[in-house]
Amino acid sequence: MLQLKNIMARHRINQGELTTAAGISQPAIAQLVNHSIWPKRNAEGIRQSISRVLSHRGIDPEGAFEEVPAAGTTTGTDVPLQQAHDEETENMLLKKQVLRPAAKKAFGLFRDPFADDAMQSAEDVFTTQDIRYVRESLYQTAKHGGFMAVIGESGAGKSTLRRDLIERVNRENAPVIVIEPYVIAMEDNDVKGKTLKAAAIAEAIISTIAPLENIKRSQDARFRQLHRVLKDSSAAGYSHVLVIEEAHSLPIPTLKHLKRFYELESGFKKLLSIVLIGQPELATKLSERNMEVREVVQRCEVVELLPLDNALEDYLQFKLGRAGKQLKEIVDTTAIEAIRARLSNQATGRKSIVSLLYPLAVSNLLIAAMNLAADIGVPVVNSDVIKGV
Repeated sequence: MLQLKNIMARHRINQGELTTAAGISQPAIAQLVNHSIWPKRNAEGIRQSISRVLSHRGIDPEGAFEEVPAAGTTTGTDVPLQQAHDEETENMLLKKQVLRPAAKKAFGLFRDPFADDAMQSAEDVFTTQDIRYVRESLYQTAKHGGFMAVIGESGAGKSTLRRDLIERVNRENAPVIVIEPYVIAMEDNDVKGKTLKAAAIAEAIISTIAPLENIKRSQDARFRQLHRVLKDSSAAGYSHVLVIEEAHSLPIPTLKHLKRFYELESGFKKLLSIVLIGQPELATKLSERNMEVREVVQRCEVVELLPLDNALEDYLQFKLGRAGKQLKEIVDTTAIEAIRARLSNQATGRKSIVSLLYPLAVSNLLIAAMNLAADIGVPVVNSDVIKGV
């Protein structure tokens, strides 16, 4: 790689700034910075444009274009390689990508197989053994009772499983009422946003089950009303499940109060199931070492959506197959391993591998690669194209 990469990390210069200045694509800049591969045309002009960007920031460009090892110890002028690696890790994930018309035409696709609107039914949900367990656990919790938390990184498929649960309840005409409080501005403290409190959850339950009732003003009357409407609905044959997305933003007091919601009952029958859906911060809040929520932890089953480490090829084949294509028509075997390496740190040789092979990250990377392949006239995405994104 070029010494320029260390300079960019130290001075927080992003690739987009160099892309604009040099007048070349971001993949070309990535190839230059990470692999010391210069574009075939106007290399000297690109060098001068980048030098001007550095000089404008008060950085001496001398030595920026020297090649340095991608791994090893630091020198007096280098930033620590761990810092450079951390910067690279942050840039492994791409922003939202859209499959361009030229790429659709090049690969014979009539729609983007990874777009949100490609999810039309339960048949469009990719499953592994682990995902099938979570999927069925959600349904059984909603139908028969329970308290569970589904935890996963951004893009791991949490919202997809929530939508799948609601679609299945509707499809099977199950006697289940799904209650979803609005969490648009929810934060875990009132400084950054608005905390979701027990009173607001009670309002959501009453409004969903008995929308024609006026919600009582006093707290005691409101919770008595809540208990009554739950019992009346249960007597009519319905089950109830409270689904809270972005649950990692729930404040600790509300988490503690959820235990009391869960304990509402009529005789031996629980009146309310609870499903929390959130990012890994939720696992920290629900840690057995967190004594503040120990009563919740003892009652809540926590399941984690894992990355596609052992199912990457199956996921890509499934998605492309739903669009009428075979995997080999779009990518070759070298691309699969390049995607795996790009979205993990296995290429660094470190013992502890951090995987970002979640559906959204994989989809964005492949879409960007397909767009690039179409631009440069490569018929099938290969490892070089993945590295060029």
